[in-house]
Amino acid sequence: MKLRRIERGEKVAAGLVLTRDLGSLKKGRVLSDADVRAIDAAAWKELDVLELEAGDVHEDVAGRRLATAIAGEGVGVGEIDGGSFPLVARRRGLVAIDAARLRDVNLVPDLAAYAHPHDYVAVEGDVVGRVKVVPFVTREQRLRQAEEIASGGLVRVRPFVAARAALLVHEQIAEAALEKARRSFHEKLSFFGSRLETARSVPGNPRALADALAAERRAGAQLIVLAGSRSMDPRDPVLEALDVAGARMERHGVPAYPGTLLWIAYLGDVPILGAPSCGIFTRATSLDVVLPRVMAGDRMGAAEIAALSAGGIIAPETSYQLAPYRKGAPRGQLD
Repeated sequence: MKLRRIERGEKVAAGLVLTRDLGSLKKGRVLSDADVRAIDAAAWKELDVLELEAGDVHEDVAGRRLATAIAGEGVGVGEIDGGSFPLVARRRGLVAIDAARLRDVNLVPDLAAYAHPHDYVAVEGDVVGRVKVVPFVTREQRLRQAEEIASGGLVRVRPFVAARAALLVHEQIAEAALEKARRSFHEKLSFFGSRLETARSVPGNPRALADALAAERRAGAQLIVLAGSRSMDPRDPVLEALDVAGARMERHGVPAYPGTLLWIAYLGDVPILGAPSCGIFTRATSLDVVLPRVMAGDRMGAAEIAALSAGGIIAPETSYQLAPYRKGAPRGQLD
């Protein structure tokens, strides 16, 4: 590209790129024939423009091409906004970033691409990232290099998988409290497109708990939550019930706060989440960090649970990893 300064009286041609605003014509604009006529009628002395040469690509064309390359499954490219192209979630799910290749794209001169953190909980229509070409014009060679790096997409939205869930409570709890827990947990599950099929109290002995777990699995439950666990007590009947039922404890305690006493086990391929009380369902806790991962089909083994420690302080600053269950309420909360 060539930078030119046109004096009043010199010819202004279509195809030139403005480098400064001129009236209603904004910088970065590729001049059309109509723009040229408007410029001829305007009052000005000097006009700074860029003249495109072979191998040059205007920022708008380059930005859309790069955004299209970066957008993976579940992500679309929106219309240019504020000089950048938004990457828009087409479905509800977890944002997945190929961080290494995204970094490599940003090593290419002139180009900038950025996104929400990995495992950001996205809703349909959310802007999960943006792409911008920094100068008004870049080079085709640079753009192609970035497109090759981004081949196949770098920013995806992994969909939530609808599941049938069961809530078992083995603490002394009033019927009204159980109903409140049922409603709260059902609302949270509904965000993921899942259903709470049953919520009931069970006797707090190992045999009864093991039988209840087995019964829910036979009934088709794909997620079981046990509330009322006393996980710090070595005589907690839940721990023995898991052994009796043939379940595998993945992690006794989650490295997140609040909700560190949450535990995760598996009965075959059915995840079992153990919560200390029913009160956990209305607040934002470790349960709300784990649920999106489970609902996206992730198996939460010991290594995956341990990795939750980075960002494990559940606060407004880390709320991107929580679901916005209710409009107007903070992420992860129902009130």
